[in-house]
Amino acid sequence: MASLVSLPPSTSSFLSHDSFFSGFIFPKRNNQRLWNYKDIRYCTIKCRLARTKESPSTKPAALVKEPHKYFDQVIITVRAGDGGHGAVLNIPNSRVSSDKLQGKRDFKEKARKKSPYKRDFDGSLILPTGGHGGDVVIYADEGKDSLLEFHTKSRYNAKRGGKVDAMGVLTSQLQNGLSGPTLRIPVPVGTVVKNKRGKLFADLARPGDEVLVARGGQGGISLIDVPPNRKKRIMTMTTNVMRDDTDKVLVHGQPGEEVSLELILRVVADVGLVGLPNAGKSTLLAAITLAKPDIADYPFTTLMPNLGRLDGDPSLGAGMYSSEATLADLPGLIQGAHLGKGLGRNFLRHLRRTRLLVHVVDAATENPVQDYRTVKEELRMYNPNYLERPYIVVLNKIDLPQARERLQSLTEEISRIGCERTPFVPERSSDDATQPLSPEGGNAALHSSSVLNEDRTEKQIEDHPQPLAVVGVSVLKGIMIREMLNEIRAALRKCNSSTEPLE
Repeated sequence: MASLVSLPPSTSSFLSHDSFFSGFIFPKRNNQRLWNYKDIRYCTIKCRLARTKESPSTKPAALVKEPHKYFDQVIITVRAGDGGHGAVLNIPNSRVSSDKLQGKRDFKEKARKKSPYKRDFDGSLILPTGGHGGDVVIYADEGKDSLLEFHTKSRYNAKRGGKVDAMGVLTSQLQNGLSGPTLRIPVPVGTVVKNKRGKLFADLARPGDEVLVARGGQGGISLIDVPPNRKKRIMTMTTNVMRDDTDKVLVHGQPGEEVSLELILRVVADVGLVGLPNAGKSTLLAAITLAKPDIADYPFTTLMPNLGRLDGDPSLGAGMYSSEATLADLPGLIQGAHLGKGLGRNFLRHLRRTRLLVHVVDAATENPVQDYRTVKEELRMYNPNYLERPYIVVLNKIDLPQARERLQSLTEEISRIGCERTPFVPERSSDDATQPLSPEGGNAALHSSSVLNEDRTEKQIEDHPQPLAVVGVSVLKGIMIREMLNEIRAALRKCNSSTEPLE
C-alpha cells in the first residue's frame, strides 16, 4: 500500500508542466510562494510486486521422461570446507609470594611442578590451531550406472574444520580444532572428470580410482595478546604475538577451494554393438549374456547403453575366466544422426574404450549393404579412428526367406568393402618423418608433395580396413550363435595381442 498526494481539480490543468509538478510536490528552497494545504487530499493505491524469473533448471519430470539426454553428462559445483578459526589467548600473570619461595624444600617443589603450557623440544610455546577444512574426493563406484542423480543435486559442500575451543586463556588443556571429514562423491566407473574449461582432472576407468578435486582451507593460528611490558619476554618463547588489531586476520581459517566440474560418462566395455534401429542388437545382447534390455518391435527401444557380460572362451581351459568380456548395446543410428536426427550421435562417445566393434545388420531389409554403409559413414563422421579398430559384421534374421536367399552374396559384398588390414605402425611427428629418396631431384619433390596431399585428403569408407569376419545368424531361432561367439572371441584375442592404442 502506498499513499500519494492528490491535487485539487483546479490545478489539474497544470500537471502537464514539469516545473509546476516538481515545484508543487518538491518545492524549492528559494520558492517564496505559499500554497493552501487545505485543498490537498490523500488517496491510496494498491501495488503488486513483480516476481523475478527463475533460472531454468533440469526438472524431475524431464529426467523421468527423457533420461537418455542427461544420464552421461552433467556439470556440478563442489566446495571444500573452510579452515577452523584460531583464538586470541591471554597468558595470566602468575606471581608467587616471597614467603612461599623460602626454604630449600619449597624450591624443590617448585622445580617438580609441571609447566602450565605446552612446549616444543626447543622450549617454544605450542599454540593450538584451527582444524583443516574437509577435502572433496570423487571416486569410481561399481554400484553406480548413470549420472542422473547429479541433475537433482548439483552442489556439494564439505564441512569446515573445527575452531579452537578456548575461553581466552592459554592452558595446557587446549587442543587443536578437529579436521573436517573428507567428502567422497561416488560416480560410475568410466567417468571422466574435467573442469569447466575442459582441463582433464582424471579418468576413473577402474573401480576404486579416485581424484582430489578441491582442497580444504588451512586452519587459523592462535595469537597471544599480552601487555607491552611483557611482550618482549613472550616473544622469546613464540612469534605468534599480536602486535595490533590487524593481526586478528591470521586467526580466521582460510576458505576452501570451489570449482565447477564437468562429469562425462564413457561406458567401460570391450565390445560395442552398433547398427540401425531394430537390427537386433538388444536381442543379441540378451541371447549371449544375462542382460535384460528392453526389446520391442518399434525403433529406438534402446535409449541408454545396456551392458552384458560375455563368458570366457572354454577352449582356454583355466584361462577362460580371464578372457571374459563386457558388451555394450548402443542406441540405433540412422542416416543424418550427425545432424541431430533420431537420438543423435552423442552416445557414440561410449565407444571410446571398446576394443572391438560388432556391426549388427538386418539381412531382411531391402538394402542391407546400404544400411551397413550408413552406420559406417556416421561412425566416420563422428570419429574416423573408430573405423580403424577391429570389427566383425553380424547378418541377423537369416531365418527369413528374403535373407536366406541372398546370404552368400551379402557376405561376399560386405567382405569386399574396405582395404586389407595392415599392421599397426605408430604415428610419427612431422619433425621425425623421413621422405623416401628418389634418384631424380625433381621427382623427389613431386613425390613428397603427393604424399602430403594424400595424407591431407579425408579417408572414405573404402580406405579403412575390411571386417575380420562376416557371420550370418538368427538370434531368435538360435542359428549360428556358437559360430558368432567363436568369431568374437577370436577377434578379442587378436585385440589383446595388438599394441594399437585406443583413442
